[in-house]
Amino acid sequence: MPENQSLSFDVIVVGSGASGGWACKRLAEAGLKVALLEAGRPQSDKNFTEHQPPFELKYRNRAPEIIRKTRPIQVKFGVCNEYTYKWFVNDLEEPYTTPADKPFNWMGRVRMTGGRTNVWGRVSLRFSDWDFKAASLDGYGENWPLSYKDIEPYYDLVEKYVGITGSAEGLEHLPDGQFQPPVPLTCQEALFRKRVKEKLGRTVMPARSANLTIPINGRGPCHYCGPCERGCITHSYFNSAFTTVADALAAGNCSLISNAMAYKVLMDPERNRARGVLYIDRNTRKAVEIYARVVILCAQSQESVRILLNSATPQYSNGLANSSGVLGHYLTAHVRSGGGSGEFPAFGAKPSLGGPKKPLGIYIARFRNLPNSPPYKKFLRGFGYEGGSSVGFNWRAPGFGEAYKKAILEPRTSIEITGFGEVLPRWDNFVELDPNVKDIFGIPVLKIHMSDGENERAMIQDMGDSAGEMLEAAGAKNIRTYAHPSAPRWALHEAGIARMGGDPKKSVLNQFQQTHDIKNLFVMDASGFTSNPCQNPTLTIMALCVRSCDYLMSELKRNAM
Repeated sequence: MPENQSLSFDVIVVGSGASGGWACKRLAEAGLKVALLEAGRPQSDKNFTEHQPPFELKYRNRAPEIIRKTRPIQVKFGVCNEYTYKWFVNDLEEPYTTPADKPFNWMGRVRMTGGRTNVWGRVSLRFSDWDFKAASLDGYGENWPLSYKDIEPYYDLVEKYVGITGSAEGLEHLPDGQFQPPVPLTCQEALFRKRVKEKLGRTVMPARSANLTIPINGRGPCHYCGPCERGCITHSYFNSAFTTVADALAAGNCSLISNAMAYKVLMDPERNRARGVLYIDRNTRKAVEIYARVVILCAQSQESVRILLNSATPQYSNGLANSSGVLGHYLTAHVRSGGGSGEFPAFGAKPSLGGPKKPLGIYIARFRNLPNSPPYKKFLRGFGYEGGSSVGFNWRAPGFGEAYKKAILEPRTSIEITGFGEVLPRWDNFVELDPNVKDIFGIPVLKIHMSDGENERAMIQDMGDSAGEMLEAAGAKNIRTYAHPSAPRWALHEAGIARMGGDPKKSVLNQFQQTHDIKNLFVMDASGFTSNPCQNPTLTIMALCVRSCDYLMSELKRNAM
């Protein structure tokens, strides 16, 4: 029999990442009693290793096969290595499945307080009405049930707290935000920006990134040490573990319950209300029930939907809050398999093994299917690029002896850019429970069905072609481009499988991420996205979460749930 958690809570939040941290902060600071269920261990500065040299590690961070034994999927995500692998899920203990002809790498499954914000790329971009109302513009899919004006003040609030470095560019389709001073461009990046604008009219900007350039809230500015994915003892990048979650705990109204694998939402069928969550304690393997007035799922898209599917009842036989039948469908991510690189003049730069490293480089704003321009005939929607310059040694220098020593010091400077493109929501990209497989905790796992469509294939090709075009316009030498199918390596930006919408027959959530079917059940991660624009999703995840929490509190005040 499950154990009962006797404490009384107003809200249960499942997951402590980008949205879960904000939900706890917003609600706990308002005086609500919050239980935070986190599937992983507590995070602390003692786990951060950004300054630790490889020679102090047992395998010098050069033995990926050791990591691959327990994390064969996670190790494909480059930041899962000897420094950090214990943060990530053990793929053998917590598997998932795919059809044989549709491989999908579900990476970035972190089991630490802070979730993916421990290792995220930190690119922070706003959506615009060209994203929220895209269906009205090109006729594909559904509009979001909200507009830019609805979310704009929450973007402002989140950006001021998180700390986003960036530059104002005045683009209608990529709105400016509340920026800290930008990280300066390198000489190569500045040249690339100037020539691409002059010759092609495209906007290259310093990356908009959740890395501080001026201190706020006791957090220090970035000191360019490099490996953000290994943590940050100065708290210069945004990680919910030492920001929003820490604030929630400091408010005195939030209880962090670690090592809690959420299994299902508990229901009161007579009142059609969620009454709590059943979770499995990772250490004892015991089932525990915890109760509250409201349940909020912030576990990451696939994990939150997995919980809803595992919460099926006689009333909701195909998944909780799934009267529409769309739960699990319209899975999107971002295609990221097209791009290119080229060599540039050194401009006096010298290679170094221990020199300063910028957290991020440049972002190239979308330039296809934009306002006041004719539609691009080959595909709908668009893509942007992430990238930057690097200075390296001439490791392939010829010769030997003194000549070789001099030649190897000749700098090799380059710029590399990778496209991130929108995937159109399609019914046949979906997740479901695999009836034949359970994880080590006895919880049924997901089967993920994901593939490129014609639109994605055409977009990927244009990513490669356009990368070459821009590099050539900037004067690069030895240009290399690529355009590969996505599978199995989409960007870790999964979204859309509990989509928002105004029509309960075609969506799972309303504009406040409240389930249409069950008024005290919310899903506040990217699974609610109606579409998945080419911009990175995390900033929008956080802004939507704060907006939804404000709505939740207003509904509680008027006893509407």
